[in-house]
Amino acid sequence: MPDNTPAVRCRTAFISDIHLGTRGCQAELLLEFIRELECETLYLVGDIVDGWKLRSGWFWPQAHNDVVQKILRMARKGVRVVYIPGNHDEVIRDFCGVHFGGVVVARDAIHEAADGRRYLVTHGDEFDGVVQNAKWLALLGDWSYRALIALNTHFNRARKILGLNYWSLSAFLKHKVKDAVAFIDQFETAMADEARRRGVCGVICGHIHKAERRELGGIVYLNDGDWVESCTAVVEDFDGSMRIIPWLEARKARAPRPVPLAA
Repeated sequence: MPDNTPAVRCRTAFISDIHLGTRGCQAELLLEFIRELECETLYLVGDIVDGWKLRSGWFWPQAHNDVVQKILRMARKGVRVVYIPGNHDEVIRDFCGVHFGGVVVARDAIHEAADGRRYLVTHGDEFDGVVQNAKWLALLGDWSYRALIALNTHFNRARKILGLNYWSLSAFLKHKVKDAVAFIDQFETAMADEARRRGVCGVICGHIHKAERRELGGIVYLNDGDWVESCTAVVEDFDGSMRIIPWLEARKARAPRPVPLAA
């Protein structure tokens, strides 16, 4: 008998960096996650739609439309949906305070967890010096990243044929390249400093496509990752505790095991 219980029951879910409109977007995996998600509030923490890419060429398969429709359906059914734009969907920032089909747009938000702890929720690009001060360099970096994702896609097709698991080249480079590691450390520190300035206990963000939970000088730093490679989300349980869900691993545990044939 099939188990229809949602795999992810939580008070609040945070997802970001979906990049709808790009070939790298893992829309099918996100749809799986959303179908298995039951929550009271959903935060869309930026870069949901990739306006940078869509300006240079239209790419919008049915799965990307299905993601939008599924989120709007959640809002109609009573889930509080808050859309906090990022740098790739920055045009949406002109509509802060406006409701679209039950989805409210906000520059950022202060989220109060069930245990009373308060978190700043923001995409994070405003604390990225490259995006703010050298947009041409950010655009070049975005083009390079998409080229790397395309290369990684072909590489992992070959790995799948060989029976090997998915392996992220860009994640490997982020961990190994000294400048990338230094950038991530500076970003995390800047986010923690902003949370401290706002008088909250933690920050939940996206932007750098690296899911992480750590404590920095008494501030809880949570990054919900992305839906291009890592396919991760941050969720708040009903007791106020926060955790990262790596969906690629969680779905394997959710998959039904084959029933052995009778002897």
